Amino acid sequence: YVKEAFLQDGQVIWKDGAVASHDQNILRSVSAPFSTDGGMKLLSGNLGRAVIKTSAVKEKHRKVMAPAVVFASQDDMLAAYGRGELDKDFVAVVRFQGPKANGMPELHKLTPSLGVLQDRGFQVALITDGRMSGASGKVPSAIHLTPEALEGGPIGLIRDGDVIELDAMSGTLTLHVAADELKKRIPATADLAANDIGMGRELFGAFRAVVGSAETGASIFSWEGAA
Repeated sequence: YVKEAFLQDGQVIWKDGAVASHDQNILRSVSAPFSTDGGMKLLSGNLGRAVIKTSAVKEKHRKVMAPAVVFASQDDMLAAYGRGELDKDFVAVVRFQGPKANGMPELHKLTPSLGVLQDRGFQVALITDGRMSGASGKVPSAIHLTPEALEGGPIGLIRDGDVIELDAMSGTLTLHVAADELKKRIPATADLAANDIGMGRELFGAFRAVVGSAETGASIFSWEGAA
């Protein structure tokens, strides 16, 4: 990695490569990192544990406290956005997207609409037991929330209007509802029958039945001594 290949008189020769970055905005030394937290953070609180990618989230957006708007699928959220119902401060809760519920599909379709709302000046965030790659972008997104809704996770107790606080700086994820009130609530359910039919999904029912949590890798395998 410290040598570069060049062609000279029809022969490949090797010369010493650059020892320092040509553009500090693209590549920096570990002594002067872009971020002190490595661009990712673990969030924990009374909703469980989740991860958030902070590298593209501006500091002013790393803490959001707003009422919840709950959805059972990404399509439901996008439909509400299309109807103009989400022009406000809110935390989108998209549940039943975990490995046991539907195999944990990529939810990156949510990012553009949430980004537009953020650009309009609204405080928005996403909480989901589902999956995103690096596509969460500039929107604060608590993803891979464990335990998932289908496993009885607290995300299944959230109701529209509940105040949720996502704080990527302190690493906390808090549902501001009294514990006594949460004990009285009946966990939400969802019709997941469509997840079992078509496009070969019948083949994966057995895997979803035994898959582990997102936090442990959503694997169907276990190893002796594993937590």
